[in-house]
Amino acid sequence: MNLNDIKATLPDYAKDLRLNLDSVLSESGAPGLNPKQIGIIAMASAIASRHAPLTSAITAQFADTLSEAEANAARAAAAIMGMNNIYYRFNHLVGDEEYGKLRASLRMNVMANPGCEKVDFELASLAVSAINGCGLCLESHEKTLRKHEVPVLTIQSAARIAAVIHAVAVTSEQAEAAA
Repeated sequence: MNLNDIKATLPDYAKDLRLNLDSVLSESGAPGLNPKQIGIIAMASAIASRHAPLTSAITAQFADTLSEAEANAARAAAAIMGMNNIYYRFNHLVGDEEYGKLRASLRMNVMANPGCEKVDFELASLAVSAINGCGLCLESHEKTLRKHEVPVLTIQSAARIAAVIHAVAVTSEQAEAAA
């Protein structure tokens, strides 16, 4: 299944998603991002959205753009944020400062050498954190990106990719279930 097949599964009421998907996966529709960054963010977002056909289509779409190390970095961002977003969202939502003082004791070695540029990994981690709804992680990744002088428009582009990919995944999955 490719991206055109995925778009074809979207019902007419989700026509905007078809248009937005084409837009955010292009340099003109994702200001500040290059094709590799778009691919890494889109792939991590698709994995986080848990819709296998979309993940396969996004992976295929960027197969010629991303090296295997960069594709693995996208996978790693989805994996590590899948863990961190739950843990840090727990800390935040419980509201007891004592948990924040405790050592997390969770291995995050991939963050030291993710297989792509550190900024690209941060952008993918921010996108996955948006999908997973972890405000604490979003705040942390946004601050790190700003420290690296990543423009607000670039950060917004990563968030827009995450939003569209997630909406396409949910809508496509529900359209398949209804058929």
